[in-house]
Amino acid sequence: MSRVVTAEQVTMIPAKKKIQEVGASGALVRVAAYCRVSTEEENQQNSYATQISYYTDYINSNPNWKMVGIFADEGISGTRTKNRTQFNKMITMARRHRIDLILCKSISRFARNTVDCLDFVRELKSLGVTVIFEKENINTSSMTSEFAISLYASFAQAESESISKNVTWGIEKSFREGKVRYQLGNMLGYRMGDDGKPYIVESEAEIVRKIFRMYADGYTSQEIADELVKNGDKRRDGTTNWTRNHVYQILQNEKYVGDAVCQKTYTVNCITHERAKNHGEKPMYHIQDCHDAIIDRDTYDTVRLELQKRKIDAKRGVREKGRYHTKYCLSRIMVCPHCGSAYKRTTWISKGEKVGVWRCSNRMDGTKLPKRKRCTKAPSYHEDVLQRTILEAVNSLVGKPDGVREAISKSKESLTAETQTIDSKIVEIMKKLSDIESQRDIILESVTGSMFEQMSDELKSLNNEESEYAEKLIELKRKKENNRRSLLQADTAVELLKDMKPLTEFDDLIIDKIIARVEATKKSTITITFRGGFSVVQEIINKKL
Repeated sequence: MSRVVTAEQVTMIPAKKKIQEVGASGALVRVAAYCRVSTEEENQQNSYATQISYYTDYINSNPNWKMVGIFADEGISGTRTKNRTQFNKMITMARRHRIDLILCKSISRFARNTVDCLDFVRELKSLGVTVIFEKENINTSSMTSEFAISLYASFAQAESESISKNVTWGIEKSFREGKVRYQLGNMLGYRMGDDGKPYIVESEAEIVRKIFRMYADGYTSQEIADELVKNGDKRRDGTTNWTRNHVYQILQNEKYVGDAVCQKTYTVNCITHERAKNHGEKPMYHIQDCHDAIIDRDTYDTVRLELQKRKIDAKRGVREKGRYHTKYCLSRIMVCPHCGSAYKRTTWISKGEKVGVWRCSNRMDGTKLPKRKRCTKAPSYHEDVLQRTILEAVNSLVGKPDGVREAISKSKESLTAETQTIDSKIVEIMKKLSDIESQRDIILESVTGSMFEQMSDELKSLNNEESEYAEKLIELKRKKENNRRSLLQADTAVELLKDMKPLTEFDDLIIDKIIARVEATKKSTITITFRGGFSVVQEIINKKL
């Protein structure tokens, strides 16, 4: 019959340690000890306090030894020595010939970087300082021990790399669960709250809103920066020296709309802790509505699209200072359907008089572009002709809410049906992503550090599959968001047109609120899309150019 043994019945018999004496005969050996723990969660036997107590008693118990210090780093990574204050202090004392012997529990406590470990051991040996690693039973006074040190240090380094991989997986898993690791730094408009989430600083938030509003109105980053400097608006650090880059960084920051993109950077080397910007080497995680927003999503989306548009224009070489800030709303809403470029106002001389003319910017600036990229199909329009044509299209809907509702209802039905289809696809993808997550968890729970390489292909396949579905999910959510905005604009368009009176002259502000897009389809017609999602093809009233 087997018996159950309790913890009280077990007594530990300490191992007998044979430490080689060093130093001149009859002289006390100056002994130091180094101990380190990486986290507060290591067990009591390996704990910080226990190691200090152990070495203090152990050194003092030897009559031939004189303790010169217990050097201990707590909660510091062993992969780099530059941040280990006590370790560096011990090495400095050794260089000043104040230490003869250093005791350390194991190589992994001394260093988890093979190169650092060997470099320091060799230097100490050249200074006449012996290092004894108790766990591995290595005494560096023996020339044959260097190979063993290298071997064990390599094991320690491999352990660090394995731990790093486990930590990385844990972090990515928290991202997939929607947990954000906020690093606000010098971010204007937010501070970290006691609940671990950002809260809005209203005085700074108003500056952020002004930046987004000005950019959406067509101002360049430099013009906005100049305006902020002129007004004395303060950055997070209290200075007023705004640059275009400061403005650009704010416009690109998704946190202002309440979102967060995680893993923008990643660790390249767990030993050196080198980090790099993530250009697609690792998956990123876009988490929506995870904290209070300073900028509404409509404004943020408008600015994001404008950023993309200006980036394309910059590559074409057509971006100039003040190019986007203009009193003409057609500069923002009129496009060429043949090449995608915006229309631009220019001046012609006709019968000795100046005449405003609207032309495709690609065609106007075509001499700067390769011949194959020049637009040759875009028609040009006299400004007065174009304005009268647009006014007629607008006035045909003014005061006719029933007709507008009928036109919009078809657009809304189509958008609603499309949104329902998108919702079904989103549910399917979320299910597949959940299945991938479960498969990965099963692998990670059963894998030890040494098996990571064996399972890397399977994990890589799951990661690639997850990335593909994640990209599809982002695109579907973007379409759903665009549909939501169009549905809201549809209702707004009805109210605007219902209460309006017929326009007798072209008003840029009103036209900008009613019309979303004007396409220069032909010399004889233009296609006008209202901010309700419905379009009309309008014939040009006057003569062709």
